[in-house]
Amino acid sequence: MPDSPVPARPSALRIGVSALCAAGALMLSACGGGDWPGGADGDKARDTSGTKIKIAAEDGAMNVGLHPGVQVSGGKLTDVKLVQADNGAEVKGSIAADGSSWKPSKQLERGTKYKLVANAKDGKGRAATENRTFTTVSSKNSFIASYTPDGGKTVGVGMPVSFTFDKVITNKKDVQSHITVTSSSGQKVVGHWFGSQRLDFRPEQYWKAGSKVTLKIDLDGVKGGQGVTGVQSKTVNFTVGRSQVSTVDMNTQTMTVVRDGKTVKSIPITGGGPKTPTYNGQMVISEKFTQTRMDGSTVGFGKDSYKLDVPHAMRLSTSGTFVHGKYWGDLSVFGRAGTSHGCIGLQDSEGGGGDAPGKWFFDNSLIGDVVSVKNSPERTVKPDNGLNGWNMPWAEWQEGSADRTS
Repeated sequence: MPDSPVPARPSALRIGVSALCAAGALMLSACGGGDWPGGADGDKARDTSGTKIKIAAEDGAMNVGLHPGVQVSGGKLTDVKLVQADNGAEVKGSIAADGSSWKPSKQLERGTKYKLVANAKDGKGRAATENRTFTTVSSKNSFIASYTPDGGKTVGVGMPVSFTFDKVITNKKDVQSHITVTSSSGQKVVGHWFGSQRLDFRPEQYWKAGSKVTLKIDLDGVKGGQGVTGVQSKTVNFTVGRSQVSTVDMNTQTMTVVRDGKTVKSIPITGGGPKTPTYNGQMVISEKFTQTRMDGSTVGFGKDSYKLDVPHAMRLSTSGTFVHGKYWGDLSVFGRAGTSHGCIGLQDSEGGGGDAPGKWFFDNSLIGDVVSVKNSPERTVKPDNGLNGWNMPWAEWQEGSADRTS
């Protein structure tokens, strides 16, 4: 009789599987938290800091603004270190007195990779740390604005706040909302866009004499349009001086200077001639030059036109209107006839010496003072030809704001 077949050994198989399952259970137990310390060590591990550190850049972020700050809640910053990733050059910064924030002491470089480490502690001395690596926005992908007036200046009552952006701005509402202009006079200030690269701010009437104006620029990280991000963060303060508005009457060829409501001087002038009349309208002095070279060919009068070193020149329009000293020509024309190419000429001496009317008006004028021309056969100057937005009705000015609630 043949041997009976050897039976399978299911019991051994079951034992092996059971062992594997048991091992797997041990592994799962370990991964599921079996390594958490017990006793006092466990209590200490669970007692972590509730401090929250917020850095104005996500880890690995590109196109970050140039003033990335750090803020903390539930604790205080103890130290912050910011370095350039490629060379380790450290960027100094300062922690606020209450330990709640940190900011760099200078604007970061554009298109540069940085590493930042921020450390803080809560009231129980428990530590918290955050690390970031980020790259700032490049010149190609960022926008900046030049602006006037600059901080610390004293200006005339007609001085608007004017921004010129170096890139086309399509996201006008966000950009405008991150620029605020306020006055100690309490006057309502509204922004108006001239195209896509210029934004001016002014109140309905001239600034109140003696008021303090604060301009806050908070454009760092603001999207100006497709692929362009702002990089500026600054607060600017300037003062409005006494009120001076000078009215030029082309019928009488005189300029009447009124300061704080009182006439202080009447000056004979020579305005634009019959073929080149002076603009009408309210024009703001935007620049002052003790002496400057004027070349008629640069404003459309031909290559053989005048080239003169002109004393006491004050710009009234971008297109080339000035009020300035005039030492050439017959003195009899002042107060009698218009002979200029559109400028307002005052009697003066060559080189600007002495005490002629041209020098007096220059010495007694501020950037931002208003020169208002009337009774000229020419049209009114355009509001964006210089700082001359006062020639636009208030309702129209408000319509040009990206913030329609203004």
